[in-house]
Amino acid sequence: MSSPRPISDIKKDLEFFVGSKIRLKANRGRNRIIERVGVLESTYPNIFVVKLDERKAERRVSYSYADVLTETVELFVYDIQDSEIRIASVNEAAE
Repeated sequence: MSSPRPISDIKKDLEFFVGSKIRLKANRGRNRIIERVGVLESTYPNIFVVKLDERKAERRVSYSYADVLTETVELFVYDIQDSEIRIASVNEAAE
């Protein structure tokens, strides 16, 4: 079993993908899981912001890097061919 990656590594991974189209999967508790597509808009010292593609209004949500560490939030980035790649995985080996 591998040890979890530090939050600083997760933050570095996310900084690389700022401006990229992503799919967000968030566990909101009590069997409520939301999945949305948006753009990773910005990163800050303790949080990151995702601008969601919604029909009626532009909406932004923020999550902490600890949410990714605890796997409450999963992020997948779309590459050029629109296939998904998981980013900021907790158990990935550091490169």
